Amino acid sequence: MNPIALSMILSSLALGTILTVSSNHWFLAWMGLEINTLAIIPLMAQNHHPRAVEASTKYFLTQAAASALLLFSALNNAWFTGEWSIMNLTNSISCTTMTIAICMKLGLAPFHFWLPEVLQGLNLTTGLILSTWQKLAPMAILYQISPSMNTSLLLLIGLTSTLIGGWGGLNQTQLRKILAFSSIAHLGWMASILPIMPQLMILNLIIYLIMTSTLFLTLKTISSTKISTLATSWPKTPTTTALTLLTLLSLGGLPPLSGFMPKWLILQELTNQNTPILATMLALSALLSLFFYLRLSYSITLTSSPNTSNSPLTWRHNSKQPTTLLSLMLISSFFLLPISPLMMS
Repeated sequence: MNPIALSMILSSLALGTILTVSSNHWFLAWMGLEINTLAIIPLMAQNHHPRAVEASTKYFLTQAAASALLLFSALNNAWFTGEWSIMNLTNSISCTTMTIAICMKLGLAPFHFWLPEVLQGLNLTTGLILSTWQKLAPMAILYQISPSMNTSLLLLIGLTSTLIGGWGGLNQTQLRKILAFSSIAHLGWMASILPIMPQLMILNLIIYLIMTSTLFLTLKTISSTKISTLATSWPKTPTTTALTLLTLLSLGGLPPLSGFMPKWLILQELTNQNTPILATMLALSALLSLFFYLRLSYSITLTSSPNTSNSPLTWRHNSKQPTTLLSLMLISSFFLLPISPLMMS
């Protein structure tokens, strides 16, 4: 892609997110979301491949429908209240439709069907942007309107997302689809705690962004998009492949890695709020996600040297990806658990 065009697209992505996060008016927030959507579509379709075009079309139609529903919700609330302020979402119908619109934009269940297919049609760099940066603006709106939202609806959507995110990733062989279902499950954890303690949602979002960025950058470094290619990555980059194992376990929420901290704090807070059934269901759904993370870990470790693999070996190219950012992300994915007492104080 032309560097000038690429710089304009990335600037538009940043502008759309910043406009939505910093706005107090529904029309400005909607405008930022639209800029965000239109800016990422050229990045999706740049490969000129049928799967990329299909992913771009699906993403555009889903986001357009969600934006129309969001604008309808804001107009309906302004009709009854006379205000366009984001913090003044008081109409019950507007609260429900706004929740559905944001869940469609994020890919929360049962509005998740577009996310695995879209992510599968993208390259790893665009998939990284879709899985991390594109979540910031909708999550900012969700955070601002959380006091006036329907708590039961959001808890139901969160629980459904964690279950579907766990079940959907069990039989997948494509790493991008597995990461899509992982995103659905993690967003379900955030939606479950948002009505009760929004600060924990922010913590979970930050750690999710760190771990997902780490895994995408690692997969790009070792050029792996399928489990079969992941199984033969050990001869190319043994150190990075060994650290990928720890990143997967951190995504699964195993102690003493960073991914354990948000799950532990969320389950503790749900138990303190006298919702033991919801906490139990979330903990059981985490086992589903942990299964396919362990499946990937099995492919990495038990097929490493000197063991043989049935997968065909790929040509060993030297990776030209910069590793400084990846190194910082790897450290953050492993060693953030000791700061949990600071988060609880």
